[in-house]
Amino acid sequence: MTDVVIAGAGPTGLMLAAELRLAGAEVTLVDRLAERSGESRAGGLHPRTLEVLDQRGVVDRFLAAGRPVQAGHFSALRLDFSELDTRYGFTLLLMQAEIERLLEEWVAELGVHVRWSTAVTGFRQSGEGIDVETSGGTIHARYLVGCDGGRSAVRKLAGIGFPGTDATMTAVLADVELDDPPAEWIFGERREHGDFAVIGFGPDWYRVVVDQYDFVADRNAPISFEEVRAALLRVAGTDYGMRDPRWVSRFNDAARQAERYRDGRVFLAGDAAHIHFPAGGQGLNTGVQDAVNLGWKLGAVLAGTAPESLLDTYQTERYPVAERVLRNTMAQTALSRPGPHTDALRAEFAELIRQEPVNRALAGLISGLDIRYPATDPHPLAGRRMPDLDLDDSTRVFSLLHQAKSIEVKFAEGELEAVGVRPDGYVGWVSPRVAGPHQGG
Repeated sequence: MTDVVIAGAGPTGLMLAAELRLAGAEVTLVDRLAERSGESRAGGLHPRTLEVLDQRGVVDRFLAAGRPVQAGHFSALRLDFSELDTRYGFTLLLMQAEIERLLEEWVAELGVHVRWSTAVTGFRQSGEGIDVETSGGTIHARYLVGCDGGRSAVRKLAGIGFPGTDATMTAVLADVELDDPPAEWIFGERREHGDFAVIGFGPDWYRVVVDQYDFVADRNAPISFEEVRAALLRVAGTDYGMRDPRWVSRFNDAARQAERYRDGRVFLAGDAAHIHFPAGGQGLNTGVQDAVNLGWKLGAVLAGTAPESLLDTYQTERYPVAERVLRNTMAQTALSRPGPHTDALRAEFAELIRQEPVNRALAGLISGLDIRYPATDPHPLAGRRMPDLDLDDSTRVFSLLHQAKSIEVKFAEGELEAVGVRPDGYVGWVSPRVAGPHQGG
C-alpha cells in the first residue's frame, strides 16, 4: 500500500514526488520507459520556477549547472526580466535532461526511486482507495496522478476529454555541432518561408529549431537529421555546418487542455493536462508549478490536516493558468507567421513592448510571477506569490518554506500586521494593521 502512485518520471512527476515526501506521504513513482532517454524537449527554467526550487532549498544545484541569460521573449520579441521583483530576473539555460537528473537525485535523497519499465494499464477506484494496474503488477494506493505526458495513458483510462485546436504548422529540432555558428549565443530570424533559432547550450553544441508554417507532418512518422538540415537550408539559406546530431525531433502547435484535472482519486498534471507550442518556454515550468500546487494539497489531505474538498481547488487554481498559457502561445505562433501583414503587426507590437508597463505585463506572464489564485480574503495581496523578503533574523522568507509547511510572517511596522503563506509560497490570508484611536484619521 502506498499513498500516491505517480505515473511519469519527468520534471512534473519528480517535483510532485518531492513535494509529497516533504509532506510525509509514501510515493510510488513509475515510468513506462526502460530508462531516461537523455532527450531534452525543454531548455530552461523561468524566474518563478527558480523561486519554487529556492523555496525547497535546492535552487543552488540548478544554478550551478545552468547559465543565466536575459532570454525572455514573446514571439521572439525580447522581454526584460531584470526589473522583475525577484532574485531570479533571468532565464536559466539548462537542458531538460539535466533538470531531470538533478530532480531525480533530490527525490532519491527523499527516499523515492523510479520504477522503470512500469506502465499504467488500468485502475479501479473505490471509497477506500485505488488499485492501479501496471505492467509490473497491481499497486494499492490512495491516489493516482498522471504526469505521463501529452499522450497520457492515465488521462485516457480515466475517460477525460482533451479538446483544443489542431496543428497548423510543424517545427523540427536538432541538437548538433556547428562548424560555422552565428556570433550570438541565442540567434533567430524570421524569413520568407518560416523562422529559425540557434541556441548555444555548450562550447561545442547547439540547438537548432526551424518552424515551418501551413505544413503539418505526421507526428508518428520518423524524422531524420537530413530532414532538419533541409528545413534549415530552406528557411535560413544555410545549415551553419551542422553535424554530429545528438537528437532530432518534431513537434507542432496543437493546443489542448484536459476537460477536468480530477476524476475521483485520479489527477492530471503537466503535459497530461495541457499541451501547447513551446513559445516562451512555458511548458516544463507550468508542469513543475502544477506539481507544487497539487503536492501540498494532497499531502495535507493524506495527513488529515485538511478536508478532501481542498483537492478541488487544484483545478480551480491551475486550470486558468494553463488556459492562459495556451492562449498566449497561440498568440505568439500567430505573431510569428511569415508575410507582410504579420511583419507590420510585429513592428507595432515591438514598439509596444519597449514601453515599460507592457514589458512588465508580458514578462510577468511568461515568467509566471504574475499568477494570482482566487482568494476568499479580499486583500489585494491574497492569492499572489509571497516575495522573498529579508527578515530581521538574517533569514529569508523562502528559507522558511524548505519543509513545504505553511508559515506566518509578522511585520513590526507598516500597513501589514501578518501574512499567512501557503506551502507553495502564495499568500493565503492577510492581517492589515488596524489603526487605533491614537493614530488619528
